[in-house]
Amino acid sequence: MRRLSVREVRFPLKKPFAISYSTVSEVELVEVEIEEDGVRGRGECRPYPRYGESVASVTGQIEAMRARIEAGTDRKGLLAAMPAGAARNAIDNALHDLAAKQAGRPLHELLGLAAPEPVPVTYTIGLDTPEAMAREALECERPLLKLKLGGAGDLERVEAVRKAVPETRLIVDANEAWTADNVREWLAPMAAMRIELIEQPLPAGKDEALRGIERKVPLCADESFHEADDLPAIDGLYDFVNIKLDKTGGLTAALEAADAAETHGYGIMLGCMMASSLSMAQAFPLAARARFVDLDAPLLLAADRDPPVRYHGAIMQPPPTTLWG
Repeated sequence: MRRLSVREVRFPLKKPFAISYSTVSEVELVEVEIEEDGVRGRGECRPYPRYGESVASVTGQIEAMRARIEAGTDRKGLLAAMPAGAARNAIDNALHDLAAKQAGRPLHELLGLAAPEPVPVTYTIGLDTPEAMAREALECERPLLKLKLGGAGDLERVEAVRKAVPETRLIVDANEAWTADNVREWLAPMAAMRIELIEQPLPAGKDEALRGIERKVPLCADESFHEADDLPAIDGLYDFVNIKLDKTGGLTAALEAADAAETHGYGIMLGCMMASSLSMAQAFPLAARARFVDLDAPLLLAADRDPPVRYHGAIMQPPPTTLWG
């Protein structure tokens, strides 16, 4: 007999973190635990207001699945019963964790994946003034930075950071804050500053304005890409897709999304919402397939899970199986 439990957990940040449409100083997460015959599997998700989610709405979606989960529904049944999103993510990953613990084997073996190895990760600098972002870039001494941008003043932000750290690899994330004119005007100078990737320049649904623009810097779909079924709508407009488990609705769908993206010639960025090490562990099985691994959220937290994922400088270590999987 299975038992489902759901609870809200909160983690404070070291300092407020800003992107183009929000600022947070604490993250509100939902944790799911599924217990069966004394074995417990955990999953975590971040309800994301940008997608109309809240702790209350996600908890409600999970509770609506209680009878099916406790009756023994599997991950395939879960995909059929729930839409993509944070609620399904937490349940799917709790089922993965439960299966690994029941088998007494690491999850990568159950999924037929190679043993996990350490990977380099980005370090994200939140939206701020050019001077503040340049100062943080210089102080953090990381080889690959991701800069959060916000529209007006973005060239000045990138220029300031590039001047401060001339040899550091840089990618940027506009979080839907640009216009088509910004894209046309800024791609060349961004290329000249050796920006390696630009995430989601335009609002989701406005992507067609990118058609015909010479992509001097590769573009990555984030808000415009949630799951494999979204690929036809962005065909020919992007070079990469950002796979996040809170968007795909769990690792099961994320693996499907990665397969479909690679089949259609897209590069993969593996991303995350602001969350704890538990969410990073859930995404890590995809890390070996990603050109850019953006799983740095725990580095921005004032407190984390125990045990946490370990970062040795810019290198993320494989998550401990005592944490997940």
